[in-house]
Amino acid sequence: MRVATWNVLHGRSYDDGRVDLDRFSAAIGELDADVVALQEVDRAQPRSHRADLTARAAAALDAGHHRFVPTMIGEPGMWSPAAPPVAADTGWVRGTEPLPPPVDPAAPTYGVALLSRHPVVAWRVLRLPPARVVLPLLLGRPPRPVLVPDEPRVALAARVRAPWGTVTVATTHLSFAPGWNLVQLRRVVAALADSDDPLVLLGDLNAGGWLVRAASGLSALAVESTFPTWSPVLQLDHALGRGLVGSDARVHRFRVSDHCALAVTVAEP
Repeated sequence: MRVATWNVLHGRSYDDGRVDLDRFSAAIGELDADVVALQEVDRAQPRSHRADLTARAAAALDAGHHRFVPTMIGEPGMWSPAAPPVAADTGWVRGTEPLPPPVDPAAPTYGVALLSRHPVVAWRVLRLPPARVVLPLLLGRPPRPVLVPDEPRVALAARVRAPWGTVTVATTHLSFAPGWNLVQLRRVVAALADSDDPLVLLGDLNAGGWLVRAASGLSALAVESTFPTWSPVLQLDHALGRGLVGSDARVHRFRVSDHCALAVTVAEP
């Protein structure tokens, strides 16, 4: 089963600063993976032409099973958390049912998405509170330091019916606050330890490889530099696993986002 993770930067190109929806769809199609995890995903945001990027990605991938979970609602600079600040776990929800809490699809939102060509038996959402800090981030091109407060985070998991059986696949985009992201990572892994199914955890974890392996107790399915797109020297985007092995890892450098996409084939040992 081919899996991929990509922080899409709401579809914006670091070449020309534009959000080109056709270019975004073409990149997703080129990934050609069975399960794709996306972070920094917009829905109904003016900056991305009010498009539903999850729906566009699902169409490009021919993925019949997909969910988007917002972390923020409103437009950048005026947005607020899409859910209460207290961390909450929905538990497993049947694959045909909507995920709580309901959010008006016409409202501008931002979050993570998970798409699958294989049937999804159940979905689960784990809300993660932000760190109570304001930290400098390098934003823009050329990058400049900007003080940014942390945001609420979320993990979205699916029980996917893979060719050899059920696999739990999850995506998340963790805090940029050093240390707090590892606390969040441990919380996600602990929450998903309630099953004997193999596990694949995909996402932008905002931490390096040895740190996430040590904190999670999971194996690296792919070890590749993914950030920044124009000269990848760091691995912030990960595919971690339990009960599976990875092969044929590939980094995709698209004309979209400041992150490369990471894809890998996973199989039983």
